[in-house]
Amino acid sequence: MEIQGHNIIGFGTSSEGTVAIQAINPANGNPIGPLFYNATKEELASAIDLADTAFDIYRKKSGKEKASFLRNIASEIENLGDALIDRYTSETGLPAGRANGERGRTCGQLRLFASLLEDGSWVNAKIDPALPDRSPLPRVDLRSMERPIGPVAVFGASNFPLAFSVAGGDTASALAAGCPVIFKAHPAHLGTSELVGKAIQKAAKESGMPEGVFSMIYADPAISQALVTDPSIKAVGFTGSYKVGKLLFDLAAQRPEPIPVYSEMGSTNPVFVLPKTLSEKGEVIAENYINSVTMGVGQFCTNPGIMLIQKNEKFIDILSRKAKEATGGDMLTPGIKDAYLSGVENAKKYTKVIAIGKKSEGITGVEPTILHADYQTFKDNPHLDEEVFGPTSLVVEGNSKEEYLEIARNLSGHLTATVHGSEEELLEYSELLEILEKKVGRLVINGFPTGVEVCHAMVHGGPFPATTDSRSTSVGTGAITRFTRPVCYQSYPQSLLPDELKDSNPLGLMRLVDGKYTDQ
Repeated sequence: MEIQGHNIIGFGTSSEGTVAIQAINPANGNPIGPLFYNATKEELASAIDLADTAFDIYRKKSGKEKASFLRNIASEIENLGDALIDRYTSETGLPAGRANGERGRTCGQLRLFASLLEDGSWVNAKIDPALPDRSPLPRVDLRSMERPIGPVAVFGASNFPLAFSVAGGDTASALAAGCPVIFKAHPAHLGTSELVGKAIQKAAKESGMPEGVFSMIYADPAISQALVTDPSIKAVGFTGSYKVGKLLFDLAAQRPEPIPVYSEMGSTNPVFVLPKTLSEKGEVIAENYINSVTMGVGQFCTNPGIMLIQKNEKFIDILSRKAKEATGGDMLTPGIKDAYLSGVENAKKYTKVIAIGKKSEGITGVEPTILHADYQTFKDNPHLDEEVFGPTSLVVEGNSKEEYLEIARNLSGHLTATVHGSEEELLEYSELLEILEKKVGRLVINGFPTGVEVCHAMVHGGPFPATTDSRSTSVGTGAITRFTRPVCYQSYPQSLLPDELKDSNPLGLMRLVDGKYTDQ
């Protein structure tokens, strides 16, 4: 499939803009054709009008119809073959193995949502039948279920060109919910985005979906803000920096009709290692920790940016040795590299360097850096709890259990927290686990946070500032309810009720009927 540099507007393409942008190979700095043109106000308006019209049709599609659509998207992405992998690697500097793995995850989550839709019980159907003879007052018939909220704006992430991008989790969950999507492509992987966008467009046509169920634009900040503030947009999904995520959140909150913004904005994902386990397993923990810190050149939102231990010079020596053996890699863009170097240099003002690893040869290449601070320094400089995006981490040494607990109490919101310890130690430090439960969306025991499973139980979110809404997840099937709202139907005739709420239960759903779950 030829890459043309076009915005995807419904079932057509358009390049009316005059401002051109171009993909760059981060390994060598060479530009990659073709030119891509930022969308105009008119192109944005066309995409929004089509989405608005499509919503009235798409929202009524059955779960099986939407499931077929999602499966067709996955198949069309796979049909792109090596063309997608080649473009991915040239735009990101990441290896083909990473590209293939991410493609598999992207298609896997589309099919997972398809299975969810076919089962249908996710709509949370509740039925409280009428009680006309109830005393002192009768009860009318009441039924409720989740319904789609409307067109959704999704912003692609820099660090996952597929899994958190055009057909990634936000798009998949919004489409599964019954919401059209207008996707704003990330400038770091323009061609990859177009290939996947056209795959979705083709799947929409062949699945009989309404035009406007999906559009994709390239956009400058002004057009991006216009997308968020348009009255037809009913929610926003975003993964990226705190600065941009908070900006989008504030814009949406200031609208005449405020809308939810699900921004994932970074996290340092603290790792606590309890004393006995640190002494017994220091070598293994150090090696696995460095592997986690440097995985994907540290460009994962679950990268462990802080390790908290009680004073142990032997472990620091082991960690230093392991870190010096580690190799960095090419950052995704020159801007991300500059931000990484700036963040590390700033952190060095308040910490000392344990070790610096090996630098890669690309123009965006960086070296892993492991820093150290004692308890008091970390306590006096709360900004050290902020994410530095890349292969770096800060080791904080305390002197007692009490200092451990105090550090945990003062943490801001994070996506994850990890604790290494034996069952006996974990019981002894149960208060630490209770504190961390209030700080994060996912608690990890004796593991590392990198690697987010796409499944039903996953929670990929956390208290502010990790995300703007800790009640939701951006990974896993629970993400679908970000783009729905409950609707109650009172005294509706059976013929007018959605199939999900009819007495006959034609879809065979598990429902809450008069306070009891049943599939009858």
